[in-house]
Amino acid sequence: MMYWNGDGGWADSGAGYVLMVLGMLVFWGAIIAAFAFVLRQPSRQDRSAGGMVPAHRTAQQVLAERFARGEIDETEFASRLATLHGQSPL
Repeated sequence: MMYWNGDGGWADSGAGYVLMVLGMLVFWGAIIAAFAFVLRQPSRQDRSAGGMVPAHRTAQQVLAERFARGEIDETEFASRLATLHGQSPL
């Protein structure tokens, strides 16, 4: 009767166990990296709500942002907005 007691192959030398451990580390590392990648991606709702900066802003948007930050006052905002729309300033 023959028994499988090892014949000097990879399992007896320990190389099989090392490869198994390395394979599991690569496998779980790939799973964790994929999970982290998915969590870091902005959702569609975030992108549409301003999660990403638009490539081109209009002059009116820039003016409104300056007014919102307090860089210009209401009269200057109204005057510049009227100029943008082709009307005479107040």
